[in-house]
Amino acid sequence: MTVRELPGRSPVLGGTLVRLEPLSMGHVPELADAAEEGRASYGFTPVPSAAEMESYVAGKLGRSELMPFAQVRVVDGKVVGHTALLHPRPWPGRERLSAIEIGWTWLAASAQGTGINVEAKRLLFGYAFETLGVARVELKTDARNERSRRAIERLGVHFEGVLRSYSESWVPGEEGKLRDTAMFSVIADEWPSVKTTITDLLAEAVHP
Repeated sequence: MTVRELPGRSPVLGGTLVRLEPLSMGHVPELADAAEEGRASYGFTPVPSAAEMESYVAGKLGRSELMPFAQVRVVDGKVVGHTALLHPRPWPGRERLSAIEIGWTWLAASAQGTGINVEAKRLLFGYAFETLGVARVELKTDARNERSRRAIERLGVHFEGVLRSYSESWVPGEEGKLRDTAMFSVIADEWPSVKTTITDLLAEAVHP
């Protein structure tokens, strides 16, 4: 592994509500079903159709700077979405990572609002800070995506601002255009506090 790549094989990250498994072509059929449960919440999110899922997964597996996961709901073992660690950045002059991003996240309609997203973030943050030893983890979303921004803010992360015309828009009809991007982050010193916030949110989800 170089400092601009991630390990070629993702670990299995297990929680109470969700298990993050290394993405494989074997996940394609269930991911296709998950993506078609209901697409009303995907207006700002690049979620492939069932017909596109095989090429979507193949594309993710072909990127050395990406650590992709299938999100598996523990209660029934059903694949309900995708998420990833990406964009690793090295420490200047060192053979180790300083920062990484959590992204390419989507969930089936039935898995949204169930605590699965919150626990997946805890697992990914924990792996990034406690195993990879990074100093910073980033999350970003379309600045217009209020639903996503509220979900991120609930985790107790730091809002850094809006970067104008920063990245590709995924809104239908805006192909080839740039979007304003809301940027969030957690640094290593903040992780214990964020971990506590996420643990409390999970407790609410499991015992409302």
